[in-house]
This record gives sequence, C-alpha cells and structure tokens, in this order.
Amino acid sequence: MSSELKYAVFGSGSWATAIVKMLCENMDEVGWYMRSVYIKEHLLKEQHNPSYLSSVEFNIEQLKLSNDINEMAAYADVLIFVIPSAFIHAELEKISVDISNKIIVSAVKGIIPETGLLVGEHFHDLYNIPFKNIAVIAGPCHAEEVALERLSYLTISCADANKAQSIANKLSCNYIKTKISDDIIGVEYAVMLKNIYAIAAGIAHGLGYGDNFQSVLMSNAIREMKRFIKKMHEMKRNINNSAYLGDLLVTGYSVFSRNRMFGNMIGKGYTVKSAQMEMNMVAEGYYATKSAFLLNEKNKAKAKLPIINAVYGIIYEGKDPKTVFKKLTDKLD
Repeated sequence: MSSELKYAVFGSGSWATAIVKMLCENMDEVGWYMRSVYIKEHLLKEQHNPSYLSSVEFNIEQLKLSNDINEMAAYADVLIFVIPSAFIHAELEKISVDISNKIIVSAVKGIIPETGLLVGEHFHDLYNIPFKNIAVIAGPCHAEEVALERLSYLTISCADANKAQSIANKLSCNYIKTKISDDIIGVEYAVMLKNIYAIAAGIAHGLGYGDNFQSVLMSNAIREMKRFIKKMHEMKRNINNSAYLGDLLVTGYSVFSRNRMFGNMIGKGYTVKSAQMEMNMVAEGYYATKSAFLLNEKNKAKAKLPIINAVYGIIYEGKDPKTVFKKLTDKLD
C-alpha cells in the first residue's frame, strides 16, 4: 500500500473525533465528513468539536471538512466509518460515487439493522468491496482516554496483513499501540457483543450487585462471546486477546462506557425510552442486543446465551430487571 493514500473519517461523534486525532498525529491532511453544518462551522472557527471531546484542539490546516458524503468518498482512498449502526444505512444510501475500489474500515460497533449484516459484510454484498479491502478497528480503547492521551491499544483486523499494518501505522503514536489480526468477522462480532455485556454489567450495578457478582458476570460473558462467535464463524482464535477480552473488560467496567451507563439507568428503574432520552450519546448495545438475539434464533444450532437473552428480555420485552437477574444468577458459574 502506498504511503500517499488519502484517509477520511465519516462521523462526528466521540470515537470519530478520537480517530481523527490519531490520524492527525501521522498525516498532513485528514478528510472528515459530518452531517452537521453547525459542527463543521464550529470546528473551522474554534478548532474543536463542540459536541464531543471538546478538549481536543485540531490544527484546521490538517483537516479537509465536508458535509457532502460524496465529496469525501471521492476524495479518500481509505474510508473509515464511525457512524452508529442504527444510522449508517441511511447515510450510505446517499453515496452515489463508485467506492468499489476503496479500502473500507469499520469502526462501527454493531450490526446494520436493515440488512442484519456485519458492516464488512454489508459493504461486500451491497457495494462490491472485496473482503481483502475491508478492515475493522477494535479496542480496548475509549475515546475519552484518547483525548487525554492516555496509553491505549487498538487491533486492526483485515484479511490482507499489509493493509492492516498500513492502517495500524497511521493510527499508531506515542499513546496508541497497535497490533493486527486476520479474524475480521470474529473481531467485528466481538466489538458488537461487548456492548451488550456492558449493558448487563450496568443493569447489575443499578440493581445493587457488587464486584463479586460483576467478576462472575464478565467471566461468563467472555465464554458466552466465544460460543456465539464460534457458531457464526469458526476459526482458530484466542478469545483472551485484547480485541475480545480486553475490549469486553474496559466496556463493562469503565466509567466512560455509555453502554454500562445505559444499563445502570435501566437497573435503577428508568424505562428504555427515558434512559435513551437522558443520554446524549448512542448506546450501541441497545441495537446490538436485538441483532444478536435474532441471529442466534435463526441459527439451527443455537448457542447458549443466558446473558444476551436476559438483556433482550429486559430492554425489548419489558421484563422486570430484578426478576430477570435473579433467574440469571442461577445460570452463571
């Protein structure tokens, strides 16, 4: 891969802002697409995103900003999508330029609801992107800690190791360490599933369960994740690697985790709607829960998923969190 490839980030949330910050450590120019004209104009005037990670100041001369998704898709060779899974389908439908020769990087943490596909599968099936040109960014890495330049780790997964390494190099800096993987499907499922387990951890905390139970919950969650991913895509992988277990732990325990926050509110008695209204960020695990549940239901040999089933019952079927978790405690070991 040429070092002259142009990069663009699509999205304006906290994770998108953090990725732009990383790229700016290594590149003279970074493309950045956002729907909001207000955010674009604020960035141009004040050098920071007014809505997310506002402490991060950018050198505007490094940024190529646009509210036109086609302009940015045509400009860049490497397109990094950081749009929430619930909204990405509508945004992608705006693209009219040919992107079949582009390198697509997913930093989206969920399945596309309209198609039931992983982001990589969606781009392959609908936009004719070869799998060798699709990559996934996984943590463990919170945007807020990137803003603070605290040491963080990323895994870049792609079927083409050279492309994975090239992308990793663009994201690496003194506070970001990177590694590469070829388990693109497994990593993408793990990125989705960890948000569901973070909701479960939040619900448990909201209900008053302590650290002892949380440790058992996370121990069972990583085994449940392994069973789910194995059913969907069997290959040799170490589920204890950072892209799986590490990302799960930071999302389940961190004060920065929006999914844990969402779950905590549910555990404390908020309705799903009221919790969503109070949060100013999308909890991807809400959408991921339904996707994971339905995917497993469609599978002839269903995986044993007591935690996912419990979260689904609470947030989609309106079951009482206290009752559901009392039953869940008897299914964990």
